[in-house]
Amino acid sequence: MKYKILGNTGEKISAIGLGCMGMSHAYGNIDDNESINTLHKALDLGINFWDTADFYGGGNNEKLISKVLKPNRDKVFIATKFGFRYDESSISFSNHVDGSPEYMKKAVELSLQRLEIDCIDLYYLHRIDPNVPIEESIGAMSNLVKEGKIRYLGICEASAKSIERANSVHPIAALQSEYSLLTRDVEAEILPMVRKHNMSLIPFSPLGRGMLTENFDVNQLKQGDSRLKLPRFQSPYLENNQKLVQSLTEFSTSKGITNAQMALAWLMAQGDDIIPIPGTKKQKYLEINAKSVDIVLSKDDINTIDSIIAKYPNTGERYNEDSLKLTNG
Repeated sequence: MKYKILGNTGEKISAIGLGCMGMSHAYGNIDDNESINTLHKALDLGINFWDTADFYGGGNNEKLISKVLKPNRDKVFIATKFGFRYDESSISFSNHVDGSPEYMKKAVELSLQRLEIDCIDLYYLHRIDPNVPIEESIGAMSNLVKEGKIRYLGICEASAKSIERANSVHPIAALQSEYSLLTRDVEAEILPMVRKHNMSLIPFSPLGRGMLTENFDVNQLKQGDSRLKLPRFQSPYLENNQKLVQSLTEFSTSKGITNAQMALAWLMAQGDDIIPIPGTKKQKYLEINAKSVDIVLSKDDINTIDSIIAKYPNTGERYNEDSLKLTNG
């Protein structure tokens, strides 16, 4: 495994992390035994940057991770989040955000209990609460650093303006936003602001929620999989995206790599401050993803990839309208 420095922290973390959401939330069947084996495999592979949130599975993801995290605390840099309020009716996606200091104080204690640790390495505000000034949310989070309950602060899906405002209160180590070959909105204003403040950009869904893989087949998604509700996985966008994936597969195959490895290598080629967190609950996919850190794409390769993407522009929005309102806050 290769390692990078997280933003302005000096902390050395794996060049790709592990997104743990799908182990307990949103993506079909749950297999705790395989997920635990995957977490152990991550340790074996040197992937020490794990990402979760209190919302995933109503806290069950944090509880699952704790089974491997607690006995291996010194080997893992753990990130979790607060802000989304969980209820059974919004098990996949939620529109109820609470970034208030009062809610944060409760949320962090529950996360510490579920993770069975004394201090969280990286604590994110999961979304910017439109009803709470970001200065109040970040100010309350900074108090947690003073109390020794968290080490570093992060924010998710924030606009360039919010990133600036957050950093005026306390240094922000990382911004987590969706970034992939299918979602490049951050490149215009947000990524330059991240770099202005010496932060890291942590792309979630770097494989387009599984679409940027060579074995993508929407017909294999199980009932209850939240992706079936997303525009990109529905007509008319689905047909466009299937053709796109096929073209990318042909390119990746010609390079002797998988689509997933190509997509991750493309992201990492965008800068040392970019640390993707592909999610998986299976060991075999984790091993495939880990190999991407050794793949170097040439300028010609990147130009070819960009030209393929340009041929199929009708990819659709990444969320439905309500969920989109909570991005770039």
